Amino acid sequence: MTELKLTAMKKFMQVPVLLLIVLALSCNKEKPSERFTLLTSHTWTSDSLLANGIDASDPGEMLALFKGDARFNEDGTGTFGQYSGTWMFTDNQANLAITSPDLPFTLTTHIVELTQTSLKVTFTYPGQPPTDIRMTFKPK
Repeated sequence: MTELKLTAMKKFMQVPVLLLIVLALSCNKEKPSERFTLLTSHTWTSDSLLANGIDASDPGEMLALFKGDARFNEDGTGTFGQYSGTWMFTDNQANLAITSPDLPFTLTTHIVELTQTSLKVTFTYPGQPPTDIRMTFKPK
């Protein structure tokens, strides 16, 4: 009779332990940051693409291939105008790095503004002479 009680007690104790494990695992899921949610919740469309303050979005211009839609997928992939590749936040989500086989280097941009209605990024293109780039997007 004592062995039967001991076996029943062991089975009974397994239930709370299993519930605690499940609860702990479900609580450890990190909630996406506000910036991640803002960036991935829209398809963005280019609003202005400037090189040294001048529109550079026309065919043949420096930023023409960025013209159009940009989509930042939750899995880190995306499309950026006519480019496709991967993206990630850097520097505590202050910058956005875009990698594509069609770009000569990883494009790391500084996020000037990221809201429900605006995405603005800047970077300096390392040519001779260097070119200051500013790209702005709005939700589609």
